[in-house]
This record gives sequence, C-alpha cells and structure tokens, in this order.
Amino acid sequence: MLNRGYAYTTIISGKYDGRTLLSHLASLYPHSSLQAWQQNLDNREVTVNGVVANGSESVESGQTVVWNRPPWIEPASPQHFEVLFDDPHLLAVNKPGGLPTLPGGGFMENTLLHLVQRQNPYANPVHRLGRATTGIVLFAKTSQAASRLGADWNTARVQKIYRALAQGVAEHDVYEILTPIGLVPHPNIGSVWAASPDSRPGGKPSKSLAKVISRATSTTTFEVGLYSGRPHQIRIHLASIGHPLVGDPLYGVTGQPLEDFPGLPGDGGYLLHAQFLRFQHPITGEPIDLEAALPAGLVASVDSLREESAEDDAGVRG
Repeated sequence: MLNRGYAYTTIISGKYDGRTLLSHLASLYPHSSLQAWQQNLDNREVTVNGVVANGSESVESGQTVVWNRPPWIEPASPQHFEVLFDDPHLLAVNKPGGLPTLPGGGFMENTLLHLVQRQNPYANPVHRLGRATTGIVLFAKTSQAASRLGADWNTARVQKIYRALAQGVAEHDVYEILTPIGLVPHPNIGSVWAASPDSRPGGKPSKSLAKVISRATSTTTFEVGLYSGRPHQIRIHLASIGHPLVGDPLYGVTGQPLEDFPGLPGDGGYLLHAQFLRFQHPITGEPIDLEAALPAGLVASVDSLREESAEDDAGVRG
C-alpha cells in the first residue's frame, strides 16, 4: 500500500553557497545518484523558495529547499506492540524487532510512532531504539512530562538496562567502557556513528557499564547500563572491547564499520533488548520500574546455554 508521501525540507547554510542544486541534493541524500536526482527534478518534485527547480541553479544561504517525495510502498514491518505502562502523562511499550521507532530509511508510516499516535495523537518518544533492537520505548503524552524526562534522561536519575548477545568469550566479569563515539566515513551513506579514537576530532564522551550474565562456547551475554545516549552506543561500545554483537552487520571488533560489504545502521541480525527502565514519574513523583520480557532469540540463547551446562554437568558425573 502506498503511503502519503513526504515533503523533506532543508535550509541552505552558508558553506554551500554557489554549489549547484543538483550536486547539493546528491550529497545531502547520498542514497540516490546524480542521475536519479535529475529525474526527480525533471518530475518537478523539488522547489527552492517555493519555485519549481531544474537542478542547475546555484544555491544560496537561507534558501528553503523542499523535496516533495511522491507516495511510495514502504518496507514491511511489524504492526503491533505491547503496552507496559499507560497513564495520562506517559506510555511505555515493548517494541518488536524490525519496527522503526521514528520515520527514516524509507519508513514513514510503518513506524512505532505512527502506530502509537493512532491511539495517542500527542504522544512522542522520549528516546529511540534502533529498528532491530527490541524492548522498552517510553513516550511522553504532555509537554511537561517530556521536558522533565528530557532533562533527566542521561543522568543517574534514569536507569536503562539492556541485554545483549555478543561474540567471543569475555575475559572479565565487568567492563567500564568509555570509548568516545563520533561520525566516521561510510561508503554508502556518507557517515555513521562509530568508535572515535582520541586522535579523531568530534568524538563525544560516552559511558557504558557491561556486566557478564553468562558465557557459552563462543558467545557472552551481557547486561549493559547506559550512562550517556549516543547513537548505537551499546553496539559500538561492546565492539570496541572486542565483543561485537552476534550477527551485527555493521560494526567489527574495533567499533568501526566493517570494511567488507559494510551494513547500514538499520540492518538487523543482532540481539539487543532494552529490558529494564527505572525512573521517577515526572509528574506524580512515584517510582516507575518497567521490564520488557526477553524476545524469542535471547530466550533461545538462554535455553542453549542451559543445555550446554547440563551436558557439561553430565560429563563431569560420567
């Protein structure tokens, strides 16, 4: 089914003065080639300050560029979620894997935001999870709740605990990970968030605390607490200590994008779950303690570990 289309709006900044509109669009939206953008222009989909553009114009600082993308068929995604908490101020849900939190990457209406706002038009997410990540997403229904939660979100007043299945057997039981995170080049989309060594400018301070829950033959299950809110933080941080998530198509053992056939940030295949969220209600002050049940993949990994342990015990007894 076609969606309703979307108008992508940008304001030209001074550093792009003199660039042709065609080249600017191709660099701003690198998912499409120069030829594809010229076709969009020929289809009269792009305006500059309200005037239909042909692409040869030189852009100037302050101009408003609008790409009126026609309706398109979005990729399929789950169309359900579990409600964990609901009151006049807040809504917490358990997001399934494969459902984007917000529009982007070809998704506009097949998103958690769209599904939630069908029933709660004023609800907006306080944070977001990656499309493949499962677990708790918290929505604010009022501006007051949103403001107070936003102020607390990356402080000790909000506890965010995740479960992750990682490659390799961890040597230590606890890891405090302080790897900075910043934008690095990506061949398909220009740049992605990744581990940013101290020598690279633009890295943002980041902190995670990873505790080993269990070890198997070639994997480790971690419980990870977040103390900052960088994009893809857990995936990057665990990779940066040599334990990328099992099945992660984007990040390798350094926390950098894989060199061969690099995946995209929204690609799935890994198991990461926002399991616990603890905070003080922004309006009533009551303590809120939320838990989202583990998805099938992580339950299966737990069951597999139990089977391994049982076999080891049997071998010892034998």
